Amino acid sequence: MRIIHLIPTFTIALALTGCFGGGKVPPVLMTLAPAAPPPADIVRSAGAGETVTIDDPVTPKSLKSVRVPAEVGDTAIAYIKDAQWIDTPDHLFRQLLTETVKRTTNRVVLDPRQSTLDPGLRVSGTLDRFGYDTSAGAVVVRYDAALSATAGSRIETRRFEAREPSAGTKDDVGPALNRAANRVASEVAQWIGNHG
Repeated sequence: MRIIHLIPTFTIALALTGCFGGGKVPPVLMTLAPAAPPPADIVRSAGAGETVTIDDPVTPKSLKSVRVPAEVGDTAIAYIKDAQWIDTPDHLFRQLLTETVKRTTNRVVLDPRQSTLDPGLRVSGTLDRFGYDTSAGAVVVRYDAALSATAGSRIETRRFEAREPSAGTKDDVGPALNRAANRVASEVAQWIGNHG
């Protein structure tokens, strides 16, 4: 005879609440979606040193969370009420950038865990702004990128930044950040694509 243990609904809700740092779990979690249309065919090949590997960006403590920061002046950070990502911004931005490079260039993009297959170009950087600026009434995405050629023979750096108007509410801030992140990802992809 099988014994089935039933877990009360409140226990499951309590467990989920713990995943999001306490408080009520929002009914909808936000993510980033690529704006670039998918290509008809993504089968590609690359010679030695021609691949691209994109690492998770380094982020400040304010972005090591699924919550959306709101900058209040130069020295204070609050968080947008009931606005939460499905994952932390560093992972979401890397995924968006990887997919944008795949969709808009002819480069072969490797997962960081596959980078031993070919050294190629390595893209890293710092995502130091990815939230709402209350004084500007806009979201800001700022990515300081570093592109390293094979074996570090050449390194280039460049700053990419995009702003989008936003009311700073839970319903508005996600789509605005998605638009700004896509603009940054598109510019980074073009920069990567121009490196032969």
